[in-house]
Amino acid sequence: MLRYDRLVRNGASFDVLVVGSGAAGLAAAVSAERAGARVALATKTTVQACNSAKAQGGIQAAFGDDDSPDIHAEDVMRSSHDTADPALVEVLTGDARSAIQWLEELGVAFTRQNGGYRLARCGGATRQRLLQVGDRTGHAITKALRDTYEAGDGAELPHHVLRTLTPSDGGWRTSFETKDGAADIEAGTVVLAAGGRCFAEAETRGVLSTNHPNATGEVTQIALAAGAESRDLDALQYHPNGGAWPSTMQGYSIPETTRAYGAVLLNAAGEEFTDSLGARDTVSQAIFDEVDAGRGVVTEDGRPAVWLDTTRITPGDAEISLPYMLRRYRSAGIDPLSEPIYTYPVLHYQNGGLVIDEQAGTSLEGVYACGEITGGTHGRNRMMGNSLLECVVFGRRAGRAAAEAARG
Repeated sequence: MLRYDRLVRNGASFDVLVVGSGAAGLAAAVSAERAGARVALATKTTVQACNSAKAQGGIQAAFGDDDSPDIHAEDVMRSSHDTADPALVEVLTGDARSAIQWLEELGVAFTRQNGGYRLARCGGATRQRLLQVGDRTGHAITKALRDTYEAGDGAELPHHVLRTLTPSDGGWRTSFETKDGAADIEAGTVVLAAGGRCFAEAETRGVLSTNHPNATGEVTQIALAAGAESRDLDALQYHPNGGAWPSTMQGYSIPETTRAYGAVLLNAAGEEFTDSLGARDTVSQAIFDEVDAGRGVVTEDGRPAVWLDTTRITPGDAEISLPYMLRRYRSAGIDPLSEPIYTYPVLHYQNGGLVIDEQAGTSLEGVYACGEITGGTHGRNRMMGNSLLECVVFGRRAGRAAAEAARG
């Protein structure tokens, strides 16, 4: 691993420059390097800091005997209300199995049961297809990808905040703000994988968010200023099950697998008021409506909420698939298997973003994009478990395509 130092600052040149160190950026960097490119991975703070590592629920892939990529695609289109790009959805679901196998080759150990994967049904899905690593799936995936990249020869550029992206004779010139001043990096091709803006948007709206503080969206704006096309940028998603109380859990995304394993949403009267395994936007809106109708509950600090009855989850399922959630709540003095917990939607995901094609190419020649910064794969409403999948599927494609374009 070539660490960044003063010897590779102004004027440094690479075949492929990846901006962003979440699952999408890491997948792109690993794929580009394996395709023979000289790669640099730039990130605004540390390489470990990203939303992907916080993802708990899992990653979708059609491994069940009653499932297929086509059925997965149908679920995606229905959950998006037919606003997703069918060509991108076909890539997402068609590459899912190979993406899982690739992650396993890199060291990700998905939870298994009875000789196969332990599969759960997630919101909006008609089949059990959610693979998990306990409830730390994102952490396991990003660690494996990061370890793989750091074992190679690629450069790592931490504390590089992208400021400009402009065409040059050799491809693209990027300008960064660093702790040591400005840094200009030349690259044959660029992969943008810097995520969305929901942390910044939540601060503006005065609401809670599940996002890492790095999720501020400036790279999207830089790409738009350079001429990149976008779609659905107004379509921000609320996670239906944000932690509402105790205060240490506020903004925490309670894994949706709680509902896959039996938890249901209840109002103040203890009544179910929605399909707990419905699509994210449907469930979130049902919670908002129930509270607005006066049938919600109020947390000890006066926040609106409803109940998530986690007492219906069996201890066996919880210990295997929800250990991190149990530890967090129990450390706060609450046992979710003995009492229901407060929940309310929290701002979670940027559904729209830069327009890409099936190889993750943007409308700017030589600029690729993958992960939450892009739009189209989920349309205006994303299913859980498809974000990590999108990162790996399109990250791999972006890295390979960027490497081939830089060499050609």
